[in-house]
Amino acid sequence: MKLPSVKLSEDQRLDWLRLIRSENVGPRTFRSLIAHFGDAGTALEALPELARRGGAGRTIKLVPKADAAREMANAKRRGVSFGASVETEYPHRLRAIDDAPPLLAVRGRLTALAAPMVAIVGSRNSSAAGMKFAERLGHELGEAGFVTVSGLARSIDAAAHRASIEHGTVAVLAGGHDHIYPPEHAPLLDSILTTGAAISEMPLDWQPRAQDFPRRNRLISGLALGVVIVEAAQRSGSLITARLALEQGREVFAVPGSPLDPRAEGTNNLIKQGAACTTSAADVISVLQPILGKPADVHLAEPEADLPDHSDVDANIRNRIVELLGPTPVAIDDLIRLSDVSAAVVRTILLELDVAGRLDRQPGGRIALL
Repeated sequence: MKLPSVKLSEDQRLDWLRLIRSENVGPRTFRSLIAHFGDAGTALEALPELARRGGAGRTIKLVPKADAAREMANAKRRGVSFGASVETEYPHRLRAIDDAPPLLAVRGRLTALAAPMVAIVGSRNSSAAGMKFAERLGHELGEAGFVTVSGLARSIDAAAHRASIEHGTVAVLAGGHDHIYPPEHAPLLDSILTTGAAISEMPLDWQPRAQDFPRRNRLISGLALGVVIVEAAQRSGSLITARLALEQGREVFAVPGSPLDPRAEGTNNLIKQGAACTTSAADVISVLQPILGKPADVHLAEPEADLPDHSDVDANIRNRIVELLGPTPVAIDDLIRLSDVSAAVVRTILLELDVAGRLDRQPGGRIALL
């Protein structure tokens, strides 16, 4: 799908930042709000009433305009720009995932985000052999025209970044640009920015927490054509990245290791499950080269026609939808069929529940009640 040439005005960008920073608004909810109301400003005005009708026990917190303006000004001083998912500079493969960040905070060279990317991730306590292979892989993929993407973590991630600086590499941050993790990799990030870029979806001053790393991992895989796992124990964050890559339709590669080394247990199991066994950059290139000419399947949020005013939804219908929901995820299409209510009304009620913080949206259009 060819994207229209879209450029947000500064006022629109400020509304987008306010909306995505507001309470109970994640990437999927943001997309639904834009599809429902057409623009972020109108969605912001509607949020309190939506939350009330969805059953929120208190008034939803909206980000004040002054706070969003302050974040944008601070970002500009740091050399960070906010790219919107409807703009042509936004990485097109990342745009295609269900929960793409509406705004990406980017520092460095935007050209790196336009190149074909391969993710290289692995253990934070890797072997010397694992780090050496990650270095070789990053360097050879760079020579073949690929930009590497990783999470700036210790060991494998850092080795892949260092070896790729000459040709460009992208670091995906778990926190904001003012809180680099781990702190000792700040000089490495400075080197990365000379030819590559760093991105984050978090506020500038956000300190990363444990739950932020899986969120970061979905961006690592979402940016890339494929993900290479170099070393991973059985309970490794890198395996989360592999799972997310499969859900996003990306290629997954795994480097085999000794069956006696627990750091290879996860990667060896991935190979058993069908991941491409990888012992050289050529193994990766031969799979990804044919994909390069294929555009990503992009779905932009557009205003939905004939959506009812949320105030017109009958309370009995709203109760019926809530009763059909529970902790077990269900497909939205099944909910529409079982409720015998129009799709437009069901989606309106789900949006109310979502903004009220009562809905759990999962990959594949499945939902559950919190």
